[in-house]
Amino acid sequence: MDSGTAVVIGGGIGGLAAAIGLRRIGWTVTVVERAPVLDDAGAGISLAANGLRALDALGVGAAVRGAARGQYTGGTRTPDGRWLARMDGAALERALGTPIVGIPRADLHRLLRAELPAAALLVGVEASAVEPARSGGGPLLVRAGGRELPADLVVAADGLHSRTRRVLFPSHPGPAYSGSTVLRAITERPVEAAGDFELTWGRGAEFGHIMFADGRAEWHAVLNAPAGHRYPDPLAELRHRFRDWHHPIPALLAATAPEAVLHHDVNELATPLPGYVRGRVALLGDAAHAMTPNLGQGACQALEDAAVLAAAVAGAPSVERALLRYDAERRPRTQAVARAARQAGRLGQQLAHPAAVAVRNAVLRLAPSGVAVQAILRHADWTAPRVG
Repeated sequence: MDSGTAVVIGGGIGGLAAAIGLRRIGWTVTVVERAPVLDDAGAGISLAANGLRALDALGVGAAVRGAARGQYTGGTRTPDGRWLARMDGAALERALGTPIVGIPRADLHRLLRAELPAAALLVGVEASAVEPARSGGGPLLVRAGGRELPADLVVAADGLHSRTRRVLFPSHPGPAYSGSTVLRAITERPVEAAGDFELTWGRGAEFGHIMFADGRAEWHAVLNAPAGHRYPDPLAELRHRFRDWHHPIPALLAATAPEAVLHHDVNELATPLPGYVRGRVALLGDAAHAMTPNLGQGACQALEDAAVLAAAVAGAPSVERALLRYDAERRPRTQAVARAARQAGRLGQQLAHPAAVAVRNAVLRLAPSGVAVQAILRHADWTAPRVG
């Protein structure tokens, strides 16, 4: 398809990746982000091979790998430190060409922003409407902060609470609370930890960490809790709750500043959307398939979306045909990954009954050593399309 003009609503990881992909195939792209600062306030992120392959297709994989730390050692434990399953990052690297890597979300966001000209980013501007153009300049018009942006294609990467999704699918129930809430932070200073990545499962609780290249760590605590429940002093609550859990959990919390702790309920699109496109508008990332974090695939799937979208637009005779291909490729895969993530949470962090926890732990201990690798391969072994 000849080059055109696109507007991307949302300047998160998925939105920036989509803009990079479309620019890579010769399109003019404007990213509209309502936040006053174009940055990612999240803590850390793990990227599996599929996410890295998508970044490679978009031309930024090498830069991300250079800023990340490979996750070669670690696994899943019980609160007293006993192993349930070990992760073999070297086996993953042999199978996929890369281990899982960990990187601060802010660093990933910065590397993606660096691929786009400053003039392509409208920050602190909200996209209020997408409507047919009155005359010329593209089939669609995006109203944003008093501006009218013509667009041959609109990419709605506006997150879990996507306004665009509500307009396109008004009967869809929207996000649903998963039953879990997550607190997370990055330590103030480097910490000592034996593994690059670990998860610890208690009863209705999970504590995990990933190590970064500079020696700091991101940790997260996921708890069964009512929606909206908050603590007067979140860090003090976690230090008390996890005081008897194995090393390095107390040390990670001790190395954290109280103001660094983020707290969000885990919401998802539990009801799958009937489509990711309407006319010349495509939903991408959490706007299309927000999922629980139990497989670490949310950002990876958004990056896949971006690569597939750019390849589809480049290879189709029209935007409409391109978006039909995008929908056909992305909807089955992302909705399957979302179902698998939900199930992983129910059998992992959310499991609270002592007998059920004991059975799960026994099954994990008895499983062959390659089962964990095969579980990761099931979602990470994805081939990226050629972009540009």
